Amino acid sequence: MSDLGRVLRLDARRTALLVAVPLLTAVGTAAAALSMCPPHAYRDNTVVALVNAVRLLGPVAAALAAWTAVRERPMDYLRNLTARSPATGVLFDLLLLSAAALVSYGAVTAVIVAVTLLHDGTGRSHPLGFAAGAGALVLHVVAGYLAGRVAPHRATAPLVLAATGLWAALRVPGMSWWSLLPPAALNQVALFTTLRPQVLADQVVWAVGATAALILGYVLWATRRALVGVPLAVALAASAAATLGLHGTAGGTVAPARTDQVCREWPLTVCVHPALRDALPALTSAVLPLAARLEGTPGAFTRVEQRPGWEPGGVRDGVAGVHLDAALPPGFEERAVRRIRDGLRDARTCSAPRGYGALVDAWLVGEAPPAIGDERTARLFGSWSEDRRRAWLGRHFADYRTCTLGPHDFRTAADVRAAHAPGLDDRAGAAGRPGTATRRSPHEAGNGAQGSPARPRRDPQPGAAAQEP
Repeated sequence: MSDLGRVLRLDARRTALLVAVPLLTAVGTAAAALSMCPPHAYRDNTVVALVNAVRLLGPVAAALAAWTAVRERPMDYLRNLTARSPATGVLFDLLLLSAAALVSYGAVTAVIVAVTLLHDGTGRSHPLGFAAGAGALVLHVVAGYLAGRVAPHRATAPLVLAATGLWAALRVPGMSWWSLLPPAALNQVALFTTLRPQVLADQVVWAVGATAALILGYVLWATRRALVGVPLAVALAASAAATLGLHGTAGGTVAPARTDQVCREWPLTVCVHPALRDALPALTSAVLPLAARLEGTPGAFTRVEQRPGWEPGGVRDGVAGVHLDAALPPGFEERAVRRIRDGLRDARTCSAPRGYGALVDAWLVGEAPPAIGDERTARLFGSWSEDRRRAWLGRHFADYRTCTLGPHDFRTAADVRAAHAPGLDDRAGAAGRPGTATRRSPHEAGNGAQGSPARPRRDPQPGAAAQEP
């Protein structure tokens, strides 16, 4: 018994364990950082970052375990000096190597969780996701070590690294259910969605079952004990059931999630996903001019809400729905304003307006007016005040929405203003409107005062009143 304890203490002092912990921690942290690209912190993506980190961390751990097995194989004669099962040393090695890998995994997890908490992250926490990553990592360690035991050659470790690396790299996230087998290849979780717990549970069962099957298979081969076949069959059955569960997902890993938005109430109510609360000031400032210009029209709105990608945007019942990129690239607020404006048009009849509709489009979002063929109308619309434009849009909103605006829509407003201007000689305009008398010139008025005979003059167009002397 004392010899067994002495050998186990010697195993625990090997340099491979001292190398494994810092190496795997550095590799895992670098791999997780590549997956945490969005500037916001979303707890679902914390899990995705850890699971994706195992795709790089796992092959390194497997190669390190294979190198350890090949390096320690010549020392097996020391273990054979003790009266113990031939599988005891292998199981102890696997325990030490797995513990070192899990310590590194725990360090990487702590770093990612701390970053999420510092950014006031939101979303759901998935303990099964952390367990899925840990199970996949241990599976790599077991597979690599047993490969080194079965084939104790110098080329074993590089071959294990290449094989596990290809297994992780050749599976594209979201393409098929194969990408969900550990180590899973997951896409970033979009806002308003969450990871499906059933998928994570199947991954945990698959990893645990496959790990147990490898270990029990080696024990059966080393000890030749038939009773080991019973738990081996159970482990294989568990992995098969988990495989069927992952196959039924068809590669889908997320589901819609109900989210309580955060809002800014003044001067306009603007609500976004909690992960994008930093976008509220810029988005509010950008949509406020558009809301003011649409006031009094059928497209007026007093509330702006961020919508999931699968829900339509546009303005309905005074609420404007917008879609925001989770990364919040520069100019996201301007794109949101243009999307609200584009949602005012009828997509069936007006996809990309030109000409007169483009004048209104540019004014609504505060852009420079485009060049159109009718320069007179463009100058006329540009000379109006903001109040006049809003009143005009309220009367012609239906034509704007269907992209049927014409020059007469702008000229009618100009003629009404000219007709009500005092002291303006607009004989041609008056002649064209029934019930309007033509004003006499000072010369005609002078002739009438000198007693010239009264001769009625015919109006050049029907409907005009006759002149008096």
